[in-house]
Amino acid sequence: MCTVCGCGDAATLDRGFHFHADGTIHANHHHHHGPDLHFGLGAAGVSVPGMSQARLIEVETAILSKNDQLAAVNRARLAVLRTLAVNLVSSPGSGKTTLLCRTVGELQGVPLAVIEGDQQTANDAERIRATGAPAVQVNTGKGCHLDAEMVARAMDALAPRTGSLLFIENVGNLVCPAGFDLGEDAKVAVLSVTEGEDKPLKYPDMFTAARLALLNKIDLAPYCDVDLDLYEANLRRVNPGIEIIRLSARTGEGFGAWTGWLRAQLLAKALAA
Repeated sequence: MCTVCGCGDAATLDRGFHFHADGTIHANHHHHHGPDLHFGLGAAGVSVPGMSQARLIEVETAILSKNDQLAAVNRARLAVLRTLAVNLVSSPGSGKTTLLCRTVGELQGVPLAVIEGDQQTANDAERIRATGAPAVQVNTGKGCHLDAEMVARAMDALAPRTGSLLFIENVGNLVCPAGFDLGEDAKVAVLSVTEGEDKPLKYPDMFTAARLALLNKIDLAPYCDVDLDLYEANLRRVNPGIEIIRLSARTGEGFGAWTGWLRAQLLAKALAA
């Protein structure tokens, strides 16, 4: 997890790995003579060179505790506004921005705004603004996820309306965003049928944290030799309570179920206020 691994820290990487001239990378530690290596078996669920499992847990707890405090402030602010915040998470290329653009068009009359997260460029925010919806681009640089402070500052810029929808399109990454509460009402995981039915099994933390999974690009399923039922079975293996909607952001198939889910959640938020 990026909270403790020091990703982007060259010194940390150099201590843990040896870079060969041919471009291969070999670990300098945890020698293992079998076919597989697993660095997530400790109490912290991660391994970092030179750090004990106890220290890893201590560091991660401190980082996430500060983020959780800020997330709680965001959540309280959204509750007062009766604004529904949806955190869209996925790997790159799943179709989140295309999905959002179509969603904006389908939700005519519903006030909404979008926070766009990427490492660089304002390309996605510009696509959202072209639909007429307000959007703020948040570039994280080397960061691999949005955090609660970034969302708070984006909310300051957007000033969401009372009773509105706030979409947060997180950085394309199925690992780090799973651990960061942004103050949202729900994480929604977007999966493209082209990614492989075992994706939920490979990245279980994200799909355990998600309340809803959108199985996108189903119009491509006949050309990809994909088993949609197996996708759903694997999602429920890691999260038995997850809701699943099959849809296509390109053709609109299944979109009524998605917009219906959003309208129902927005109504529930208003009634709970």
